Amino acid sequence: MTEFTPVSGLIGGLMIGLSSVLMLLGMGRIAGISGIYSGLLTPAKGDLGWRIMFMGGLILGGVTWPLLTGSPFPVDLQVSWPIMLFAGFLVGFGTRLGSGCTSGHGVCGIGRLAPRSMIATLTFMTAAGMTTFVMRHLLGG
Repeated sequence: MTEFTPVSGLIGGLMIGLSSVLMLLGMGRIAGISGIYSGLLTPAKGDLGWRIMFMGGLILGGVTWPLLTGSPFPVDLQVSWPIMLFAGFLVGFGTRLGSGCTSGHGVCGIGRLAPRSMIATLTFMTAAGMTTFVMRHLLGG
């Protein structure tokens, strides 16, 4: 699976939404990746196991899919590592500034009709669109 199709996007979106609902109903937790990850860095007592399992599942799923399907790893880096690291830093900074990431605000927050998540997601998407415009049309990347 190397090409985007609406069907695969719909199935993926439904699986993400279902997983978020199950986590909220089953554990009472928001499936925001940045919050789960930051909890690993400063763990509260008795709060570490599920976070490790969640992050391990993300990594395992990403590694297992190409092995099961026989398709190559579906990531093709089109920028240099320094740019990737700088972009990662900016994402981390923005996530901290916005008190969450796209999964927490965009999937879980909007699903719960949280106004701050709607504003945060609108901000994320606007910044992404502006960044893409600058990178592709102004800088020629």
